[in-house]
Amino acid sequence: MHQDSKEFLVKYLNNASPTGFESSGQQIWLDYLKPHVDEYFTDTYGTVVGVVNPDAKYKVVIEAHADEISWFVNYITDDGYIYVRRNGGSDHMIAPSKRVNIHTKQGMVKGVFGWPAIHVRDAAKEEAPSLKNIFIDCGCSSKEEVLEKGIHPGSVITFDDEFMEMNDRYYVGRALDNRVGGFMIAEVARRLKENNQRLPFGLYVVNAVQEEIGLRGAEMISRRIKPDVAIITDVCHDTASPMYDKKVSGDQKAGKGPVLTYGPAVQNNLLDMIIATAQTKDIPFQWASASRATGTDTDAFAYSSEGVASALISLPLKYMHTTVEMVHQEDVENVIRLMYEFLVQLKSEHDFRYIK
Repeated sequence: MHQDSKEFLVKYLNNASPTGFESSGQQIWLDYLKPHVDEYFTDTYGTVVGVVNPDAKYKVVIEAHADEISWFVNYITDDGYIYVRRNGGSDHMIAPSKRVNIHTKQGMVKGVFGWPAIHVRDAAKEEAPSLKNIFIDCGCSSKEEVLEKGIHPGSVITFDDEFMEMNDRYYVGRALDNRVGGFMIAEVARRLKENNQRLPFGLYVVNAVQEEIGLRGAEMISRRIKPDVAIITDVCHDTASPMYDKKVSGDQKAGKGPVLTYGPAVQNNLLDMIIATAQTKDIPFQWASASRATGTDTDAFAYSSEGVASALISLPLKYMHTTVEMVHQEDVENVIRLMYEFLVQLKSEHDFRYIK
C-alpha cells in the first residue's frame, strides 16, 4: 500500500465520526480526496462528494458511508452515573468495561462503561447487559459535576479503541463499518488520477452520512445527484466465523474476495458487467443474495428519483458493530481493483444504454 494511503487509512479509522456528527471525519476524507477530483461539494447534513468531469452527460456514483454507531447520553443520575440510548445499532452486550469518549462543546471527556465485579454477582441469576443496566462512569460524584464538564442528554459517546494490524493480513478496529469503504472509494479516485485515466462520464465519489440510522444520507444525496449508475461499497458478515449459521446468513469468508449481491435493488445488467470485469481481470469474488432489501445505501440509490441502476460490492468483515471489526487486506485491495477496473472499462454510450 502507498505510504500516504496507509497514513490516511490509520488517521481516518482512528477518528470518531458518530452518526449525525461526522464532520471531523469528513474533513479528513476530503483533504485526502481533493487532489484527485475536479471539484467537490457537501450537502446540508454533511455528505461529501468529490466530482471528476462534472459537465459530462452521464453520472456514475461510487459510494460508501462515513458514520459509525455510537451512543447518546439519555439520563444522568444524582450521583453522576450516565445511562445511554443507541445512535445506530450499538451493541449493549459488548459495552461493560469499555472505555469511551464523550463528545462535548468543551472537548472530549473520558469515561468507562462500568460493571459490577464477578465476586458479587449471583451466577444462578446473573443479569445480562442491557440498555436498562449499562452505565457510564466519568469519575464524577454528582449530576452537577457531570453537567459542568459539558455533558448533557444528547451528548454523543464513542468507544475509545484504535486501529491495529494483525498477523500481517488483517486490519482491526472500530468503525471499519464503513470508513474502510470511504478509504476504498478514495483510493479508486487516487489511482484514476495517478494513472491518468480520462473517464468519458462524470464520476461522483460519495461519502454519505447517516447510513446507520436508515440510509438517510444516501437518500438525500441520490436525489441531488440524480446519477445514471451507482456502485455502493459496504461490509457484509464473514460467516465462517464461529456462531454464524450459513443456512441463514450465506457463505462469505474474509480473504476470498469481494462479495457481489443479487437482490431486487441490484440491477442485473450492471451486476453482470461487474462480474465480467472481475472474471476478465482475475479478481476473486464471492456471491450473496438479499431478500427484500440489502440493508445498505444500495437501496436508497436504487429507488431514488425514477430509479437508478445500482449494484453492491461488499467487503467481508468479522465481528460487525464491535470494537474489533476485522477485514482482510487482500479483500480491501481487490474491492479497490474491482471498482477501478469496472470504471476504466465503462467507455461507451452503448454501455450505459445496456445498463438501463
